[in-house]
Amino acid sequence: MKKDKCEKAGQFGMCPYVTAQQLLSGKWAILILHVLADGPKRFNQIQKEIDITQATLTTHLKNLESEGLLTRLVYPEVPLRVEYSLTEIGREFAPVLKSIEVWGNQYIRYLREKNGAGR
Repeated sequence: MKKDKCEKAGQFGMCPYVTAQQLLSGKWAILILHVLADGPKRFNQIQKEIDITQATLTTHLKNLESEGLLTRLVYPEVPLRVEYSLTEIGREFAPVLKSIEVWGNQYIRYLREKNGAGR
């Protein structure tokens, strides 16, 4: 369900699962938050770490910024320097990222055992 539909249905901002799902929609949001969890990064650093196109990264960064999960700091220098970092509420996502890492590693082990690669 789209954010505007969730808001109209009274679910976005009310149901924690719908709210989190909408904020983290798209296949790149969690990876971007993971990269920024280590500290502020410049655009090119983020792009290289997750191998994402410039247009897609720009879109996701704008969305995450508009939702208050990250900030964009522009330094008045030549050449222009821009850094992205997690906001306080964005940093609150760190334990969730850690849980995703733990579960992801468990699932990878499961797949290896299931496919016989764990032997």
